[in-house]
Amino acid sequence: RHPEGKEGAQRHRIERQGRRDAAEIAGAEIGTEHAHRNIRQTIPRQKSEGAADEPQHCAFEHDEPDQLTAGGIAAFGPPVSGLPLFGYASIALLLIGTLMLLPRLAGFAWGRWPTPRSPAPRLALAQLRGAPGQATVSLASIVASVSLMVSMGIMVTSFRGSLETWLEQVLPADLYVRAATSGDSAYLPLGVQDRIRALPGVRRADFMREQQLLLDPDRPRVVLIARDIDPANPGRTLPLVSPSVIVAADAPPPVWINEPAAALYGQTVGQRIELPLGGRAVAFTVAGIWRDYARAQGAFVIARDRYIAVTDDDAATTAALWLAPGADPAAMRDILKRDIPGGERLEVAAPGEIRAISLRAFDRTFAVTYALELAAVLIGLVGLSSAFGALVLARRREFGMLRHLGMTRGQIGAMLASEGFLVSGIGMATGLGLGWLMSLVLIHVINRQSFHWGMEVAIPWWPLSGAVALALGLAMATAVWSGRVAMGVDAVRAVRDDW
Repeated sequence: RHPEGKEGAQRHRIERQGRRDAAEIAGAEIGTEHAHRNIRQTIPRQKSEGAADEPQHCAFEHDEPDQLTAGGIAAFGPPVSGLPLFGYASIALLLIGTLMLLPRLAGFAWGRWPTPRSPAPRLALAQLRGAPGQATVSLASIVASVSLMVSMGIMVTSFRGSLETWLEQVLPADLYVRAATSGDSAYLPLGVQDRIRALPGVRRADFMREQQLLLDPDRPRVVLIARDIDPANPGRTLPLVSPSVIVAADAPPPVWINEPAAALYGQTVGQRIELPLGGRAVAFTVAGIWRDYARAQGAFVIARDRYIAVTDDDAATTAALWLAPGADPAAMRDILKRDIPGGERLEVAAPGEIRAISLRAFDRTFAVTYALELAAVLIGLVGLSSAFGALVLARRREFGMLRHLGMTRGQIGAMLASEGFLVSGIGMATGLGLGWLMSLVLIHVINRQSFHWGMEVAIPWWPLSGAVALALGLAMATAVWSGRVAMGVDAVRAVRDDW
């Protein structure tokens, strides 16, 4: 029993625990400083002995700006035989140049990273500062996988967001009626159009006529769309990508072309173009360019009254219906099927149904892209694990020395986790920046030269943040796991190899 009673015994235990903690901290601090000096002394010896710690890439250390500059210049190259070869070359050069620049980026970042006070993170930072080349392989795998994931994620998100916006713009009505499920061989005669307009509950009905035209024997047929449109304000009807022009009274009537038609046939606003209508070539003036994700072969929009005047064809293929307030779209669908001649062959759909079908088809198409993004991250983690595992196994003697100096397995694990965090953090940041640049090339060069349509850039902040946080945590866990595997061998005995 303690002579001062329970309070004295408790105070004695606290003081004893404090002295033991202080001794452990002091021992760890001394071990950290000693290991740091040992690393600084060992690195020159390893370099003089031709050690393989530093990758043999220093001979190219001045070529990175040339690679990056060439990648930027290649992004402005034209398509070759319809293929965006310069775009592919741009992405490859940007990736190669960034990977070659990694040792400089890592050395710059770690040199300016504030030195931690805790022994394990401080020793980890000292290790990376003293031998930055050791982490080059890990950095390269992380940067390559993250940049691929980010670039594809931004491109797919931008495409999907632009598609949703486009569907909202081109489907403003309450119901859409088509005379045939595909093609333009079935029509809505003028009498049927009048009956649809007269149906109770129909507030407004716009009719369109679609027809395929052959402009170039070496290219697929384009689509001509004749619809009601206000030449003074075509943006109410079409999703224009640039301001439309008012065609002069003495000029040919206006035509609005989609982005693929402008790219495939080299047309710009203000130019004159001839379309085969009514058995003859009819001149039009390009008044604007509009976005269209449905007709990659090209599409031309003209006023329906002009089309009827030239061809004497007043039939329609599609109707857009705006319903009166309180009208039920489902009930109107039944009325069209029942009361309109040939109604059983009509295809009637609400805009929400069309959007849902389109987006489901998009998601199915790009499902393989999501799988590729996941594979890229897994490949990066495998590369990180392999690189860290090799480095950790090569550093068993260092771990044994640290154990001799008083560091625990937990502290060594914390040191490796810190190294994983620092290496992965630099790799993630570099991969995010490179991925953003690669996505711009994908969107504005490769996609436009391949499909001839544009899209608005949209960055999926939350999915990317979650993916990066998950990858960072897995990278740290991988580093710790590799350390535990190496420490499974008697690391203390490995020190004898140096004695």
